[in-house]
Amino acid sequence: MKNLMNTYGAPELLISHGSGAWLYDQTGDKYLDALSGIAVCGLGHSHPAISEAIALQSEQLVHCSNFFATSNQQILSKKICDISGMSNAFFCNSGAEANETAIKIARMYGRNKGIEIPTILVTSNAFHGRTLAAISASGAKKVQVGFEPLLTGFERVNFDDIHAVKNIAKENKNICAVFVEPIQGEGGINIPNDNYLNELEKICRENNWLLMLDEVQTGNGRTGEYFCYQHNKVQPDVVTTSKGLGNGFPIGACLASGLASDILQPGSHGSTFGGNPLACAAAIATIDSIYSEDILINAKNIGQRIVENLRLTLANVTAVKSIRGMGCMIGIELDRPCKDLFSIGIKNKIIINVTAGNIIRLLPPLIYSEEEADHLTDTLSGMIKSYSCLLYTSPSPRDVEESRMPSSA
Repeated sequence: MKNLMNTYGAPELLISHGSGAWLYDQTGDKYLDALSGIAVCGLGHSHPAISEAIALQSEQLVHCSNFFATSNQQILSKKICDISGMSNAFFCNSGAEANETAIKIARMYGRNKGIEIPTILVTSNAFHGRTLAAISASGAKKVQVGFEPLLTGFERVNFDDIHAVKNIAKENKNICAVFVEPIQGEGGINIPNDNYLNELEKICRENNWLLMLDEVQTGNGRTGEYFCYQHNKVQPDVVTTSKGLGNGFPIGACLASGLASDILQPGSHGSTFGGNPLACAAAIATIDSIYSEDILINAKNIGQRIVENLRLTLANVTAVKSIRGMGCMIGIELDRPCKDLFSIGIKNKIIINVTAGNIIRLLPPLIYSEEEADHLTDTLSGMIKSYSCLLYTSPSPRDVEESRMPSSA
């Protein structure tokens, strides 16, 4: 490991392969995956249709540059626009890249409106990636420290605070867009009020702002609809996604419609590897499998089963403050920091995650069986019960702030 930059710390496992919802280490031990590579492998590991699509495409064409059209890029753009209700797509390689694209769209949109300092409204506890513009838009101080000066052109309000957004609309005439996650993942599985996105859409229409939604983590079936905003039946101007789009193969997308659809023109943006035939083949196979295998229905049902089981088994555990979720995006909030549960989980042969210091984050593959869901909740409930019995001293406010660091890329 000495030749790798120490950006992720010392790994606790050497993973050799995966199959379905299970990961295997080099000794042959298997672990139930409840993280999906951080919301990436929604269809599980080594999905046969995706593996076949990648293998076949690799024998035909891997890359040819965006000076030329490829059928896979055309097929994928139509599929994802039909699903999302958006007009067009820009393909890239990651969620951070997709979010950078959205930020550029918003800034150029503001400039075209005659705004001298185009400003994007973002939220507290947001996480939009680790590139410079993305950390500037994010709300976690710890990912920003050391990388100052950050980009200007962002105004911040509390997540799920419509009153604050309305006040900003009256006070700041430089606002040109709102950029939010439908559910905050890294921030702690923060689920807003049911009408939050609808109210944001209304304010954006009244003020001629772009409504931009970061669906990098919530998209591609994670919450039981293909995109999370589809629960609310809103129509955003910009949607970003990645993670589960290629089920592990790197690909991102920025989708646009309406006022945003013709902002970017030749020469204004690009990505060398964006939308290459191999990545598009993986994404096409992923989308087709999500629908042919009724994955959206399973994500809803399995997620509900996990939440209900956890609420039942942890009902009398005072350390548990909240259990919340939508589809297979689930958070268990404890009254104490609990990052040690990641290592405890590995010892118990399950892969989980802790984010925002005290939130156990579950992002299981959307293909879970009922037996796998029950195995997860039985194991995890026992871990939490044991952990809650440990002597606990409340942290200082500074310790709490330092613990609220995004836990993934």
